[in-house]
Amino acid sequence: MVQQTLGDIFSGYVQKAGAVFSNRNILSHDHMPEQAMHRDEQMQHLATILAPSIQGARPSNVFLYGKTGTGKTLVARQVTKELEKASDRVVVLYMNCKMKRVADTEYRLFAELSRELGKTVPATGLPTDEVYRIFYEAIDSRPQNVILVLDEIDALVRKVGDEILYNLTRVNTELKQARLSMVGISNNISFIESLDSRVKSSLSEEEIIFPPYNANQLKDILSTRAEKAFHSGALGGGVIEKCAALAAQEHGDARKALDLLRVAGEMAERKKEPTVTSGFVDAAEDKLDLDRTTEVVQAQPKQSLAVLAGILKLTDKGEKDIQTGDIFLEYEKISAKCGLKPLTQRRVSDLIAELDMLGIINAKVISKGRYGRTREIRILLARPAVEKIRRVLERNYLV
Repeated sequence: MVQQTLGDIFSGYVQKAGAVFSNRNILSHDHMPEQAMHRDEQMQHLATILAPSIQGARPSNVFLYGKTGTGKTLVARQVTKELEKASDRVVVLYMNCKMKRVADTEYRLFAELSRELGKTVPATGLPTDEVYRIFYEAIDSRPQNVILVLDEIDALVRKVGDEILYNLTRVNTELKQARLSMVGISNNISFIESLDSRVKSSLSEEEIIFPPYNANQLKDILSTRAEKAFHSGALGGGVIEKCAALAAQEHGDARKALDLLRVAGEMAERKKEPTVTSGFVDAAEDKLDLDRTTEVVQAQPKQSLAVLAGILKLTDKGEKDIQTGDIFLEYEKISAKCGLKPLTQRRVSDLIAELDMLGIINAKVISKGRYGRTREIRILLARPAVEKIRRVLERNYLV
């Protein structure tokens, strides 16, 4: 088989500007469509809450809850965009709290927000109180309503603590001309319950719930995007329906539906096929499941990765019926080698339960009679996924 040169590959794309796609960016998570389909109720509810800002009144803080891919960010972006158009005294600040080196400390968050308001703040070097002061002055520079949208707000609280939310709710006591309100977005519906009672009281928030999309709604969303994303005739029969049905099985996630359709298209294009068929959707699902597993593992704290490394080591030795005590002994060795402060066996048992919940392992509880209970643990994943996990552990010097 004659391999193509890199030049052949690239020139092929130049000469043939996508046999399948006309604009693949339409299927990306970053693309903001003009309309949030099947979210009229949530859009109107949010608009009603924020509308008093047009008259100079401070609207209530509001939290948007729902699983990943249920339209929370899209609705927040579209409503606040129209709000800014309706009044020149409304300013919207949007911050994705999962972004590294932007919202992972109080300093960085308020420095970035101050920059959005036109202030120059160094990346480091100032006392945090000084950055707060700059932020307050930037907001209070004129009569205005600032709507602060904090996407993935639970990630911010995990990194920084809930004191930052309390400080934000107290901003209005310092302001003379302006007003600040928050729109929080979270995948975790019980997020508020985890906050300190003092913080919960000061938030006085309203809530909007985003239910999962059903298969028909996902089909509508995909059809609208596909019309602009693909060349006419590039999608085979049943492809959109299959992507919608698969995503509807997994929490009604529009992002997964879009990812399936995009990756299926990319696979067809690489194979130089003019049509995306259902077979490409199946292949795309396998690839995305593999990538998602790796992403979940990479997001785990180092202690959890050390526990997973112990399980992997025992599995490599051919051990059968691996139990919690066996893993704990391996975990202690790995912790000592890597300089990690070892956790108690009870805490390691909790981490095993979390890995089980994530679908990385299966931890079956068994009774040992008067000796209590333990778990029999095995890795659930296929070999390609295990090898990707192994590379993650190697990068963290755990295997």
